[in-house]
Amino acid sequence: MRWLQVLVVGVAASAAQAAPPVDTIRWVAQDVPPHFSFFQGHPPRNVTELGHGEVDGFMRQLLARMPEVRHEFVEASTARYETESRRGQTLCSTLHVRTPERLQWAYFSHLYPPLVSREIHVIVRREALVQWAQTPAGGGRLQLAELLKRPELHLLVAKDRSYGAQIDNLLAQHTVPRQAVSAQPSVQVLDMLRAGRMDYTLDYPAVVKDYLARAGDPGALVALPLAEGLTTMLATVSCSRTPEGRRAIERVDAAVRELARDPQRDAWVREWRGDRAEPQDMKRLNAYMDERARGGPRIE
Repeated sequence: MRWLQVLVVGVAASAAQAAPPVDTIRWVAQDVPPHFSFFQGHPPRNVTELGHGEVDGFMRQLLARMPEVRHEFVEASTARYETESRRGQTLCSTLHVRTPERLQWAYFSHLYPPLVSREIHVIVRREALVQWAQTPAGGGRLQLAELLKRPELHLLVAKDRSYGAQIDNLLAQHTVPRQAVSAQPSVQVLDMLRAGRMDYTLDYPAVVKDYLARAGDPGALVALPLAEGLTTMLATVSCSRTPEGRRAIERVDAAVRELARDPQRDAWVREWRGDRAEPQDMKRLNAYMDERARGGPRIE
């Protein structure tokens, strides 16, 4: 019988060796509520600790379609994400938009169409609203191209942050101070705006609303619509441009297409967006998901 025991042990060992290892995807985590929020002050330790905002709420749905993958969350600034990627380490992120510069060190795919909550606004102090009421606007929206021509108005934005191609191009044409920040860019810049260190900054209204609620000063800042803010791009996912990163983004892209093909799409969208879904958002989202369901991988 000993030969049988040896055979069983050998078969078990072979099976263990043949079993594919569990892949791990390390995700960039930044406390930027309400889009992505930390769990009790620290990055999520697993998928169940993800929040219910626009980005982390979508990740709840997405990562559930990847049961063969272990997901880890690492607090990392944009600068660290780039540095580690260029060193050959692999991270992935749902918090970074695609730019030509980032394509040098990261693969990109996309997740869902632009939502109303993703429109960049001009953020000003409420006490200065009288001054802004006299600012020329187009179609009821401020024009960043005109604001940047006014030397008496001082803009400060976060270093290493992209605001979309049109806004980024405008900022590149002017000398705009950029504040070096940690993994909480919005908090630091909005703190400075409240303190009167500049006249305005750029951000999402939902981010400002959440920031003011946490600061206990709900009326201090006001978000004014921006003409160029309408050009927000698709929500994107990126992974370091490494062999592991390529495999990771291929898995993520496949999971997005699985979400799009889900016959119960309405159910997971309701779970994700809740009562925050705008009618125009739902129209764009369904059209996008219909196209994703029919198409193949979209990775660059």
